Amino acid sequence: MPVSAPAAPRARWSALRLRQSAHLRDLCAETSFTTAHLIQPLFVVDGLAAIEAIPGLDGNHRLTIDAALRTIESDIAAGVRHFLLFAVPSKGAYPSVGAFAARVVEAIKQRFADTMHLWVDICLCSTTDDGHCAISGPDHQIDLDATLAALEEMALRVVRAGADGVSPSDMMDGRTARLRAGLDGQGFGATPIMSYSTKFASKFYGPFRTAASSAPKHGTREHYQIDVRARTDALASSLRCAGEGADLLMVKPGMTSIDLIGPIREATGRPVGAYQVSGEYAGLCLLQREGLIDLDAALLETWHVFRRAGAAYIITYGARRAAALGLPR
Repeated sequence: MPVSAPAAPRARWSALRLRQSAHLRDLCAETSFTTAHLIQPLFVVDGLAAIEAIPGLDGNHRLTIDAALRTIESDIAAGVRHFLLFAVPSKGAYPSVGAFAARVVEAIKQRFADTMHLWVDICLCSTTDDGHCAISGPDHQIDLDATLAALEEMALRVVRAGADGVSPSDMMDGRTARLRAGLDGQGFGATPIMSYSTKFASKFYGPFRTAASSAPKHGTREHYQIDVRARTDALASSLRCAGEGADLLMVKPGMTSIDLIGPIREATGRPVGAYQVSGEYAGLCLLQREGLIDLDAALLETWHVFRRAGAAYIITYGARRAAALGLPR
């Protein structure tokens, strides 16, 4: 069955959501490249006694809430305006999905209010016993209805706590439509959705899974993430997300999906970003440690390549370095 382009009314509302603040207008600006186009991931972990370095991701840590507040303050001073929060609760400590994430969001937004834009990753992988991005039965089959309900609950909880936008990364069928309907129905129609719309079942996620305590306990995620060989499926996935109400689309991993950024943008009319994932970033850090590359120059090169390919924005673990590397604020 052919996939249709997003309906005009939904596209119109998406455009309005992306004009709501200076942070969003700068993120989507097409005639410049500044630190405003970069998003810094942030890992906040419940129950930590002290911050923990993330193997491979130089300059990035698993943080307590207090440490996260200090880090954000430093990052804002360095020119960062957008953050993507990954909140990692203690297993069993928060029976309601999204409760710890909401606690972190509230602490961040009380401190920084409108001086930054806070996106929150919406996924269950850090909360489920098996580390998968869905609620599963005894036979490991996904319970889609229960999963979508939990994702909606998490999204509503963090938005009520003050999140500026939500970013579903689970790759469950229909999750963008469920979040859009839930947000609209509860009076959060202006809240944008930045969807992981084309997310491949990649081997480049290793450092992230350590940071987010989200490595699957059994099997792989290949039955719900996109096969790296499947170009048609990759394009259709972003078209579906746009049609379901996503305001911003994304390819992940960034460098190995670079051929899709332009086609997705042309097919949907939506801004399309690139996630420079943990394995890509860690590879550059490793080359630097071995004296084989200049990390700063390599980061700038990769970011310019993403922009050259048409990326509206870039999620990168090096966003906090950008101003020091000469990228205009």
